[in-house]
Amino acid sequence: MEENKFNFSEDPSNEESKEKVVQESKDAIKKDAVGLLSSFLKFINNLLDFRDDTDRDATIEAIKADIPFKGATAWILICSIFVASIGLNANSTAVVIGAMLISPLMGPILGLGLSLAINDIDTLKKSLINLGTMLFLSLLTAFLFFKFFPLSEETSELFARTRPDIRDVLIAFFGGASLMIARTKKGTIASVIFGVAIATALMPPLCTAGFGLAKGNWNFFFGAMYLFTINTIFIALAAFVVLKVLRFPMLKYANSKKRKRIAQLASLVAIIVMIPAIKTFMDVWEETKYEMDYKNYMSNEVNSNDDLWLQRDDLDMDNKTIKLFFNGNVSKEMRTSLSNDLKDYENIQNFKLIINSNNSRSTDLIADMYDRATIDLEQKGYIIEGLEIQIDSLKKEITDLKTVKTKAIDVTSLAKDAKIKFEALKSFGYSTMLESKDFMTIDTIGLVKVSWKKSLSDSLKTVEESNLKTWLITNTKQEIIEIKRD
Repeated sequence: MEENKFNFSEDPSNEESKEKVVQESKDAIKKDAVGLLSSFLKFINNLLDFRDDTDRDATIEAIKADIPFKGATAWILICSIFVASIGLNANSTAVVIGAMLISPLMGPILGLGLSLAINDIDTLKKSLINLGTMLFLSLLTAFLFFKFFPLSEETSELFARTRPDIRDVLIAFFGGASLMIARTKKGTIASVIFGVAIATALMPPLCTAGFGLAKGNWNFFFGAMYLFTINTIFIALAAFVVLKVLRFPMLKYANSKKRKRIAQLASLVAIIVMIPAIKTFMDVWEETKYEMDYKNYMSNEVNSNDDLWLQRDDLDMDNKTIKLFFNGNVSKEMRTSLSNDLKDYENIQNFKLIINSNNSRSTDLIADMYDRATIDLEQKGYIIEGLEIQIDSLKKEITDLKTVKTKAIDVTSLAKDAKIKFEALKSFGYSTMLESKDFMTIDTIGLVKVSWKKSLSDSLKTVEESNLKTWLITNTKQEIIEIKRD
């Protein structure tokens, strides 16, 4: 019987149908994805686009109206300078903020950005002249106040305006950008203007510079003027960028040669302004990197080492040196280790590390002196009156040393009082140490170890530590207090 074999093959029409369905599904998914992306981009555009809400003519008119400096504007400036100076002198943040709100300094600075953006050389001249006049009057007013006011002293509010960093650059730029966006909007947002006035803080640096002039403190003067320059340049730069993004029309002149010449001059001025702005940003950024690496080094390698008790430290970026002062002996191996660890921090690896330490141990030294004096008396067989007095003095100091070791100051109570007095304290430690500088007498030193809240700036920490030292001398009856920052 012949076997019948059947070959079943797939129907080509069914295969084509399946491929068609799959392709249609892919096309539908792509279409949905494109539609979703398009909708998302449209949403973002509607959310962030502020060009349609811009009143160009009103913006230009309003900025030009704020540039002139005479009459009431001059008196407002003088009054705001006095208010800011009093606030800085009284260490009152609220008063300083009030002075920022009434200050008219922002007008000429926005005028600089506007004139460069729209090629308006006349507005540029007016802005520069009025800004220079305001600057001179502000420094003169602050100088006279701090020169003749009897209660002028260095405060934390003044210290805070002498050390600008990268954050000040960013605050000035983004503050200026938000201010210009608010200015260009139909119906100016007053709250934004006030907020930027507070954030960029143009008045306090000028008052601090006036304080530096009055007291002959050039570090204060140049540090404060540096901060004011940063704020001025980057606010003007932000205004320039915003107006360019909004495509404000360039000013047209009837004479084509004059138009071309003015355009070239405006471009040149813009470049001249941007060069120091870029250089300032880079300098401040570099300085910030140095300080970040330095803080990390101190935290990771020094403060975390239980075998070291840091008394104070100093970073000198001009001479590229780091000075560390320790209580107690620092071994040769430890010095080598600290120097080698410095190489792990890129920005400060080439700095010279200088370590100073106290290698003497007061108790052992005094006891040794006493033993040698006693042996000397026994061998010579006679008593010298002066040496006897010295031995008695050494005996008394040894007794006092033992008393000091056993006598405990109520650190718990002291710590609670310190926290109430200084709210920014994060931790507090106290102990005593005996020190002999002439190898004849000893001094009792109060050693304090503290840490502060991270929100407190370095300058404010220095001021608070000075006040804490004065308070501890009064409350512990110790004549010498040394503070170590954790």
